[in-house]
Amino acid sequence: MSRRIAAKITGVAGYVPPHVVTNAELEKRVDTTDEWIRSRTGIRQRHYADPGMGTSHLGTEAAKKVLAATGTRPEEIEMIVVATVTPDMMFPATACLIQDRIGATKAWGFDLSAACSGFAYALTVGAQFVGAGTHKKVLVVGSDVMTSILDFKDRATCVLFGDGAGAVLLEPATSPAEGILDFAHDVDGSGGTNLYMPAGGSLHPASHETVDQRMHYVHQEGQQVFKYAVRRMADMACSILERNGFSSSDLALVVPHQANLRIIRAMQERLGVDDAKILINIDHYGNTTAATIPLGLVDAIEQKRVRKGDLILLISVGAGYTTGAILMRWAY
Repeated sequence: MSRRIAAKITGVAGYVPPHVVTNAELEKRVDTTDEWIRSRTGIRQRHYADPGMGTSHLGTEAAKKVLAATGTRPEEIEMIVVATVTPDMMFPATACLIQDRIGATKAWGFDLSAACSGFAYALTVGAQFVGAGTHKKVLVVGSDVMTSILDFKDRATCVLFGDGAGAVLLEPATSPAEGILDFAHDVDGSGGTNLYMPAGGSLHPASHETVDQRMHYVHQEGQQVFKYAVRRMADMACSILERNGFSSSDLALVVPHQANLRIIRAMQERLGVDDAKILINIDHYGNTTAATIPLGLVDAIEQKRVRKGDLILLISVGAGYTTGAILMRWAY
C-alpha cells in the first residue's frame, strides 16, 4: 500500500572540498594500487576536507547553494535535519551550527544518525512535517567528513571514503503527479559490529587506551557488509516498486548509495534496468556516506537525466544495518 506524502523536492545542491585525492596519490600513502581500488570498488578519486574543516562547514556550503538556487531566504526555513555520522562534536548538533551559519533564525533542527542510509532517513523525516501541513520549507542536509575517522593502516577500508555534502529543500506538493510517493526503511542490528566505530561514545569514552587501540576509526568486515548490501538493496528496490504498482520499466532513474560499484551493478542486474537508468558517480567521489544520494541528484540534474514527472528511486544500505528507499515523482 502506497504511503504518499504531500511533499516534494524543489531544489538540490552539493558541495565537495576542493582537495582531490586520486588512487595514484593513495598509492604513496597506503599499501595499495590504482588497479586494485578500481577493480574492486570503481573508485578513481575522492575529495578530502582540509584540516579544520568539519561536517558543518561542508553542510553549510551545500545549504547556502540550495537556498540560492531556489531563491529562498534563510529566515523562511522552518526546520533543518542533518544526516551525519561525523558531527563536528557530540553536541551541539551539527544542525545548530548550520542554522546559525546560514542565518535560518526561525528554524529548529537536529541531527540524525543512520550512516549511509542517513540521507534517506532524514528526507523521510523532513517530508513528514511538510506533508502534515505544519512546515512549508524544510532543509535536509547529508554531510560527512569520513576522512576524520579513517585508519590509513586499514588499506581495505580507507580507500573507500571521501568527504562531501548535499542538501535539498522540501516544500508542499500541490499535485498527486509530483513529490514523494512512498518510503521504506528498516534496520537489522545484528549486523552492527560489521561496520562501526567502537569508541567515542558512552561505552568506550576517549582514553589513551582507546586511541592506542585505534578504536576511533571505522571498523568494517567488508565481505559481510558486501553480501548484506547486495541482497537488501535489491530486495527493497523491488518491494517498494511492487507495492506501488510499478515495475522497473517505469523508472526513469535509480540513485543508489555509492558504496561500491559491484554492489550497484548487482542491484541493477536484479532490477533489470540498463545503464541509462542508474546514476553512478562513485568514481569521482568515493563513498561520502550521507552525501552520496544528494550528490547523485546534483549530477542527475546537471547531466539532464531527470525531468518533471519522472519516476525516481533512491535506495541505500548502511551501518546498523540500516536500509532506506524513497520513491518519488520528480517535481521540477
